Formats: sequence, structure tokens, C-alpha cells
Amino acid sequence: MRTLLTTALAGTLAFAAAGAQAADDLTLQLKWVTQAQFAGYYVALEKGFYDEADLNVTIKPGGPDVAPTQVLAGGGADVVIDWLPSALAAREKGLPLVNIAQPFKSSGMMLTCRKDSGITSPEDFAGRTLGVWFFGNEYPFLSWMSQLGYATEGGDDGVTVLKQGFNVDPILQGQADCVSTMTYNEYWQIIDAGLTADDLITFKYEDQGVATLEDGLYVLEDKLADAAEVAKLERFVAASMKGWKYAEENPDEAADIVLEYDETGAQTEKHQRRMMGEVAKLTAGSNGALDVADYERTVATLLAGGSDPVISMEPKGAYTTAITDAALK
Repeated sequence: MRTLLTTALAGTLAFAAAGAQAADDLTLQLKWVTQAQFAGYYVALEKGFYDEADLNVTIKPGGPDVAPTQVLAGGGADVVIDWLPSALAAREKGLPLVNIAQPFKSSGMMLTCRKDSGITSPEDFAGRTLGVWFFGNEYPFLSWMSQLGYATEGGDDGVTVLKQGFNVDPILQGQADCVSTMTYNEYWQIIDAGLTADDLITFKYEDQGVATLEDGLYVLEDKLADAAEVAKLERFVAASMKGWKYAEENPDEAADIVLEYDETGAQTEKHQRRMMGEVAKLTAGSNGALDVADYERTVATLLAGGSDPVISMEPKGAYTTAITDAALK
């Protein structure tokens, strides 16, 4: 009898163990390296929000040599973080990216200039050298210059575009009058390098009327035709937004969690805590659902590119609210 009971118990434990291993795998590809820009996902991982959603989530850091859309197209991730201009440009070129959620409500992108350059407004950009990020990050800038009427091939009436690395060296070394910065990152690198806020003038894309959506969650279109995949994505978005709201409410703890996952050791507590405070301003007001008005504003900005717009036609099927409709009930 004891043998039978032991056998039965073993069978029960084996069944329970099998059930415990039923979590669905999901890989998230970040747009950049491990930093507080992505704190909500690391918080959800560390706090067990993904576990509670029966998900086994792997977060893959990005970097200068990582193109999230290429990773997604190659099957290396289920979900990627990208900016809407880049995603729409890729979609028009044939990669069927779909926005399933939008944790970032506001844009953190700026052009930061030295005051001693004499620049006081966008009207002073003519004849200047401006640092610009590429790899899909150039699209908001190009739309802005087009709307201002500036050619980007140089000349007295245009601007010279300096292909900026992911640093602020051009403004520090006098190679550019202005450089691309984010409110939560590169601006503070300039400050930490020795310049002060009084030495700088910033032009936020939000204030210039050319802000476009950043840091959304994207999947390939065919994933949305699979009911099991859709259910998994719904749980992922719900858990991720729980992580983001926790990060907003506990910014220092969220930054410390990010530091724990930074395998490079390149980040500092000071910078990550400051970054998290700024990022929280961009996620504030979002529950993860894409605001269609924000989407349409981004599309209008990209279409208003004169003779060389970022996208040439109104996108179709580039977003869905079905995932967040279910996830945020």
C-alpha cells in the first residue's frame, strides 16, 4: 500500500511539475543597451510580473550593431522596441511591422546646441552643422528640416548633416553646432562633460510640432493571426505595463534593478537614477494603449517631407488596439 501511495504521490508531483513548466517563452529585443529607458521590462522581470502571467521572458539588449527590425525579421525575437517613424519606414519597404502597444506617451528627442554658436532659434540653423543619429533615428530630423525648408546637403541656405555616433563628442570637440540628444540621456552626458545648462539651448521636437512616437512594442503581422500568440502578447503587455507603472512610482528602485541586469557594468547609479526620473515623464499618461491621435500626428509629420518624405503614403494596418483592449481590461 505504501508503495502504491508513493507511486501515486510521485505521479501527482510530476504532473504538478509539468504544469509549473508550462510558461510560454517570449523574447523581447531592446532598441538600445540595458538602461533605464527600458526599466519597465526589467522591473516586470525582477518583480515576477511575467512569471505571474505564465511567461518566460528573455530580454535581449541592443547596441550600435543591433538593428531590432532585422532581429525580428530573422526570428531572433518575438517583440521589438522601436520608434514609430522607423517602423513605418520599414513597413513601407516590405517588413510588416505592427504596433501592439505604446508605453511612451511623449517624445524625449531634442537638438541641443551651444549658445556660443549664436543659434537662438531654428531660423539660425542655415549654414550650420548638425549632428544626427541614423539607423532609423534620422527620420524625425529629416521631416523637421524639410518642413523648415532646409536642404540637408550643406550650403549657406541648408544644413550640413554630421552622421553622429551614439555619443556627444561632436558638440564637445567643436565638430558640430548642435547634436541629437534625448532628455533622459545624451543631454546629461554633455552636462557631465563640463558644459552647463546656461551654455546650451535645446529644441525639443515636442515644442517644434514635429514630435513622433518613440519606444513602442512591435511584432510581425503574421503573429497576430495566431490565437495562442495573441493571448501570449496580451499577457506580456499587461505585465509590462504593470512594470512600467511600478517604475514610475518607484524610480530609484527601478534604476537599481536596471543596474543589476547591466552585464557590461558601464552604467552608473547617478546616471540611471537621473535617466529613470526623466523617462518617467515620458511614460506618464500612458496605460500602454496607442493614442490614435498621436499616431496620426506622427504619420502627418512623416508625410510632410516635401519632395523626399519619410513615407510616401498613408500606412494601412500599421497598428492594432486589439492587444491592449484585451490586456488592459
